[in-house]
Amino acid sequence: MVRASFVAPTGIYTLMYISVVTTTRRGRPTQAEAKKLQQKLRKAAVATFVKHGYDGTSMDAIAKAAGITRRTLYARYPDKRAVFLDVIPWALTRRTERDETHEVGEADLRTALVEVGRAGLERAIDPDIVRLTRIAMNESARFPEFAVSAHSMTWSPRHRQVMDLLRRHHEAGDIEIDDLEMTAGHFIALVEHLPARLADCGIYRSSEEDERHLQRAVDLFLRGVLRRD
Repeated sequence: MVRASFVAPTGIYTLMYISVVTTTRRGRPTQAEAKKLQQKLRKAAVATFVKHGYDGTSMDAIAKAAGITRRTLYARYPDKRAVFLDVIPWALTRRTERDETHEVGEADLRTALVEVGRAGLERAIDPDIVRLTRIAMNESARFPEFAVSAHSMTWSPRHRQVMDLLRRHHEAGDIEIDDLEMTAGHFIALVEHLPARLADCGIYRSSEEDERHLQRAVDLFLRGVLRRD
């Protein structure tokens, strides 16, 4: 039995990824085994790109981190570019899709905005999400498909969530909004923009400061949208 481990900077995918390789029976893997191997391979590739960047990552390094042979890796991807194009969107959308499944309850508007904003803020400053987005944007010249999609992959799901929340309260007569899409974008920017830019520079504020920022952003937003009788 062969064992391999991989350590990368703290973040959602580095915490999730622990590579343990065990021997398996010979023959064609089952569908479940193939899916499990693909998940492990993707997590290993993401962790490797996060630690070393695109230029510093090799197919050998990815195979080693995943605990698989070069032959197995090349059977799935022809080169490093193909791995990158697959795993970076997968990593970004996988996180946002999981967050999107968390539905906001029938709470008052402020409570709901705080809940949605807190989840968005945590995601925006997650170390691995920050690094993955930076890698995608830095490589946009080499990968034109990432020039726009790097932000949209993480922005669109929560944008829709905020729009749905605002729409419900607009229809209930709680708020006055003439452009749901733009207003939702303003809320996200108020909550996430500054902390995300600081995180991109390696600056992380305390949880107390982030919470104070969130509460102030929600209050400022509500002053602009609440109905005034």
